[in-house]
Amino acid sequence: MALKAETHPIATSNDVVRVRQIVRAATIQLKFSLVEQTKFVTATSELARNTLEHGGGGWMTLEMVKNGLREGIKLTFRDNGPGIADIELALSEGYTSAGGMGLGLSGSKRLVNEFEITSELGQGTTVIVTRWK
Repeated sequence: MALKAETHPIATSNDVVRVRQIVRAATIQLKFSLVEQTKFVTATSELARNTLEHGGGGWMTLEMVKNGLREGIKLTFRDNGPGIADIELALSEGYTSAGGMGLGLSGSKRLVNEFEITSELGQGTTVIVTRWK
């Protein structure tokens, strides 16, 4: 169940920094440990950078969520870029499409509790991640 939701554009590198700060503030609000904060902010940074660099920009929606007694943060990253032709390959360890270190999607998946990705060629990509306290 979503308690509150807010959407933020990702159109510049400054937006990547801003959404990272917004997610850090949300993790502090929910009293995540420093390790949990760092993991989620790192995943946020990678996914926001992917949204900008590979998707040509888009937006992130942050939702404070609750499931029974558990509280958490759910992030949805959406772009209208070229999409991902082979999601399985893109999620494989060490894969890179831009000459980077290849830690983006697979690394982000390891840093969160729930990870979902959908992509359609020519339509864009959506990545939904959740971290529970």
